[in-house]
Amino acid sequence: MADLEAILSDLDAESQEVDGLVAGLAAQDWARLTPAEGWTIAHQIAHLLWTDQKALLSATEPDEFGEELKRALAAGDDYAGQCAAELATAPPGELLARWREGRAELRQALASVPKGAKLPWYGPPMSVASLATARLMETWAHGQDVADALGVHRVPTGRLWHIARFGVRTRDFAFAVNSLAPPVEEFRVELTAPDGDTWAFGPDDAAERVTGSALGFCFVVTQRRHPADTDVHAEGESAREWLGIAQAFAGQPGAGREPGQFA
Repeated sequence: MADLEAILSDLDAESQEVDGLVAGLAAQDWARLTPAEGWTIAHQIAHLLWTDQKALLSATEPDEFGEELKRALAAGDDYAGQCAAELATAPPGELLARWREGRAELRQALASVPKGAKLPWYGPPMSVASLATARLMETWAHGQDVADALGVHRVPTGRLWHIARFGVRTRDFAFAVNSLAPPVEEFRVELTAPDGDTWAFGPDDAAERVTGSALGFCFVVTQRRHPADTDVHAEGESAREWLGIAQAFAGQPGAGREPGQFA
């Protein structure tokens, strides 16, 4: 079973790293555009705040989250973007303070969820460990957008393991959300960890395989880099198709990144 406390501790560390990117920025720098079309740094932090708020709602008031799903459905595909844009109008200091407060509340709430409980979300219901991992994945991904906007190189850490594993586990979701039948057979995914070790997922004798660095794979499954701009390679038709549509985040198919954008 997943170690919830370990995931929450890594979520804390990831959040602190992103916090460190923006805490010292001048107010005008929060208006810098990021690689996500139309999104500034303020939008990125606002989205993290908003998603943490919704995760807190799921963990503490799951019945009310049912109403949230109705609002999301009624608002259409850009619901999350609209909410981020609204929150991003707050002064940077206030936005940062609210994100800090919200993520602390969420951590406490997730740690208090009874074992075995399933929490409602915008996709299928999730275990508390999976929801915490999803928050880590989004924090890392949106933090990457901020880092790219600032021209900052982030040193990859062992926290990528959670994101890589989540990316593997959401393989079938990526096919389904693109109206494609998920492959029947598991893939083998072998990744080089930041410390040089190998992270392996799936059967060793699988015909379809994905290999590369853990960082590159996490870029692909969070759609922060086009696969062609990473060191990730696929063997097999279905595995190659997956790299083009891989998506670890909930919602409609993401737009991804254009090839050569970060060459």
